[in-house]
Amino acid sequence: MKFISSIFQSILLIVIVGILSYWLLGFNSAFEADQMCHSTMANFNSNNQNLGCDHDTETHQWILYEKNDDSQPAKVIKRFRYRFL
Repeated sequence: MKFISSIFQSILLIVIVGILSYWLLGFNSAFEADQMCHSTMANFNSNNQNLGCDHDTETHQWILYEKNDDSQPAKVIKRFRYRFL
């Protein structure tokens, strides 16, 4: 019985740490994440015109990416996650 209790406590601890890290590590709003994305884009490399910021509404984050001219997918440089709700 102690073994099952310790497994349950471990799972509960992992869930609590996950929830706390989600709320404490993200930006407070989409506006803050947007501003940080565009600020990082401006400071990243002023000569590179292939950088862009895009809002992903499904994952609640702004994404700094590098565009490719050919049919290759864009390269994600950094993600700026914000809290939802």
